[in-house]
Amino acid sequence: MTTKTLASRLLPDHGVARTLASATFVNTLGNGLWGTVSALYLHKIIGMSFGQIGVALTAAALVNLVASAPLGYLADRLGPRGMQAGFLLAQAACAASLLVVRSFPAYLVVAVLTAVADAGSRGGRGAMIAGAIPADQRVRTRAYLRATTNLGMSLGAVGAGVGLAVDTRAGYLTLIAADGLTYLIAAALCARLPHVPPVPHEPGAPRLVALRDRPFLACTLLDGIISIHFDVLEIALPLWIVTQTAAPAWMVAVALLINTTMVVLLQVRASRGTEELAAAARASRIGSLLIGAACLFYAGSAGVSTGTAIALLAVGSFVHVLGELRQSAAGWGISFGLAPAHAQGQYQGAYSMGFQLGHLAAPLLLTTVVLGLGRLGWVLLGLLFAVTGAAVPPVVAWARRRMVERAETGPGEPSAPEINAKEPSAPESRSVLAG
Repeated sequence: MTTKTLASRLLPDHGVARTLASATFVNTLGNGLWGTVSALYLHKIIGMSFGQIGVALTAAALVNLVASAPLGYLADRLGPRGMQAGFLLAQAACAASLLVVRSFPAYLVVAVLTAVADAGSRGGRGAMIAGAIPADQRVRTRAYLRATTNLGMSLGAVGAGVGLAVDTRAGYLTLIAADGLTYLIAAALCARLPHVPPVPHEPGAPRLVALRDRPFLACTLLDGIISIHFDVLEIALPLWIVTQTAAPAWMVAVALLINTTMVVLLQVRASRGTEELAAAARASRIGSLLIGAACLFYAGSAGVSTGTAIALLAVGSFVHVLGELRQSAAGWGISFGLAPAHAQGQYQGAYSMGFQLGHLAAPLLLTTVVLGLGRLGWVLLGLLFAVTGAAVPPVVAWARRRMVERAETGPGEPSAPEINAKEPSAPESRSVLAG
């Protein structure tokens, strides 16, 4: 594959999408640097116990969950460009403060503030995509951002390996400083984005309409259940490979490599056709079935020879990422398609709550059910994904009907997308895509 071909898979041709992808790459490069070494730094250098680290991370996750929709609402009201750039600067300040953190209470405060800033920057990004990019290009843009995220995180993790090899306070502090610098660069890139006018709040209308939209919240919950599969590769599969199969431990790295490589190379292509709501719902169902099938391959890798275990794990990882590619794209199509034009920021923030809930539930579910029950646990997990995915199309259809009903009740209610529209979200009057 030529450099030009690889670049076309990672960066849009021009305009807002390219700027967002560039900022995302820089930002996630720093995330990879810090995320890879954070637990070791907090434990070995700061002296925090594993329990304290877990408490801080859980608190940050809960704050991020609660703040997502309100900060998305602010992005709609204040304008997404300033929100995204401003909160990236706040994340840079939080990263810089880690240079002087020396205790658990101090880190807890920084972790919580970082979670708030992260929710704010994500809310701004979601509103920017909705307001500055034509409706039929939003899912494709999110696909580019996911591909660049995976590449940035992977390269950041490689860079963090230098700090791990040095294993000194100075080495870790250098990585933290580099992480802070990436936030500053990402903020500067986001400042170049076009101005998207804030959407004023209509007097008398509810403010956090996304949290009142029960069909939309049902879609969010279903997406959250399916998103548990993201933690399978990080929690359940590594422990399963090492403790329950005859496969060598390096299969953990192979499974992650298969996933990362395919997301970088194929996520944009896999997003095609998911801009329209019904198609996105079908893609979610198919993706969930594939992820469920991958669980069966994982289950079959126990109690067999080394060669058979390696083959089953490799095939399972391949099937898993195929499902992940479609399910991710489906989620973007659903979240943009069900969001009214005046509340895209808060709807994107609210939809992300599903992923965060899944991330919170995953450790307990995967360790008690999958690892606790063995093969039966994998089968039950696969059934959970398949059944949840099957529920997505009817729930999305319900949510779309409710949006049509609200649109017919008059002003002050969320506007509905056209039932068969291929551009299901914001009107063209809000598009300020450059070039």
